[in-house]
Amino acid sequence: MLEPPGAVTSLPIDYDKRLMLFSGRATRQLALNIADKLGVDLGPTRLKTFSNGEVYGRFMESIRGADVFIVQSTCGNPSEGLTANDSLMELLVMIDAAVGASAHRVIAVIPWFGYSRQDKKSAPREPISARLVARMIEAAGADRVLTMDLHAGQVQGFFSKPVDHMTARFILAQHFNDQHLDNLVVVAPDVGRAKLAQKFAENVGADLAVMIKDRPDQQVAEIGYVIGDVRGKNAIIVDDIIDTAGTLAAATATLREQGVERVFAAATHGVFSGAAFENIERANLEQVVVTDTIPLAPGAPAKMLQLPCADMLTDSIRRIFTDGSVSEVFAGENQLF
Repeated sequence: MLEPPGAVTSLPIDYDKRLMLFSGRATRQLALNIADKLGVDLGPTRLKTFSNGEVYGRFMESIRGADVFIVQSTCGNPSEGLTANDSLMELLVMIDAAVGASAHRVIAVIPWFGYSRQDKKSAPREPISARLVARMIEAAGADRVLTMDLHAGQVQGFFSKPVDHMTARFILAQHFNDQHLDNLVVVAPDVGRAKLAQKFAENVGADLAVMIKDRPDQQVAEIGYVIGDVRGKNAIIVDDIIDTAGTLAAATATLREQGVERVFAAATHGVFSGAAFENIERANLEQVVVTDTIPLAPGAPAKMLQLPCADMLTDSIRRIFTDGSVSEVFAGENQLF
């Protein structure tokens, strides 16, 4: 049936879009830095852990009709008494509360996406935990996810909602360019990081080498040999994550045996669990550079440096809010897989 002439088939509504920024307890300082650069105040929340271990969250002002950005890396934060699982659960309850409070859109800003290394089955009867976490975030009600340097590209495919992927490669590469180091070689600690290392080498004008790594057990690394010329050079080991630093220590020892002059390390996410600080302190490393996607625990060795990523996150958040292109922030170079 044809509509009569002059029929009104839609209702135009003019309204002011609102961006509201909130933070969980895992990465509050990072969220404060983002708020400062956005020119907004961090929204008030009430977050706590009950004595029985359950997590509670509440928004302390109206968020109806707003685009709500919740900043929370799913990592532990000992200063807040949070484990990685606490942070994940806190993110989920905040998303659910925002949906229930009639937010227009809920965007989960997860600089460090926990469980991302459990992205496939490596043995029978194992879970694909990264997929499970993606489903949980969507089930809670997130409309969009903003994250950085996922461990594997397939994690994006675990979501049916849009996932904006950022990379800290340019931040890390700029740091080493500013050091004016010569005779450089960028080293991938395993073949899985070869593409990342190749792009990093292009950014700093260096040669490329790849290490062959074996994992006889979880969180145990053995370096077999190095493919590429490294003797007499300054090496930068590039990875997405430094966790226990076992791989880093083994790679450093192998490179030293191969005649490397100085060894640096760069990674987006400094998890630094277990004996990481001790492994880094003992390793013959010049410097370890990470970003602040995860707060640095007390007692970090002096050779460690943390670079801020709030500028990049702020730019991406602003573009999501205004329906702009996030990939333009990185000139289309934000997919490393």
